[in-house]
Amino acid sequence: MSLFTEFKEFAVKGNVIDMAVGVIVGAAFGKIVSSLVGDVIMPPIGVLLGGVDFSSLAVTIHEAADGKPAVLINYGKFIQTTVDFTIIAFVIFLAIKGINKIKRPDAKVVPPTKDQELLIEIRDLLKERR
Repeated sequence: MSLFTEFKEFAVKGNVIDMAVGVIVGAAFGKIVSSLVGDVIMPPIGVLLGGVDFSSLAVTIHEAADGKPAVLINYGKFIQTTVDFTIIAFVIFLAIKGINKIKRPDAKVVPPTKDQELLIEIRDLLKERR
């Protein structure tokens, strides 16, 4: 089998196509969640913290001089990214939890039937004989 034929079989399989669709939908979902975080959730948090904009928080290591930009540690962007990640992870957790609840019917404990009880007794008796 040629390399091209093997690759064609691999690329046309449902798993690869499903994965590609998942990546595309995931990227779109990421944009929605990023907008939720940046445009809806973070402004009230900034107001509660006295109007602080996390993304602008930084420590200057070296001032700008001779046309060279300042050297900064942008810890505010790190805080913003951490908050984004936490919210995105929580939203994905809730989505997967909801999907799993829809997929899986409630597991009801069904007591064994009379036939099953008799078979269990027979099995146990046979184990004792050995």
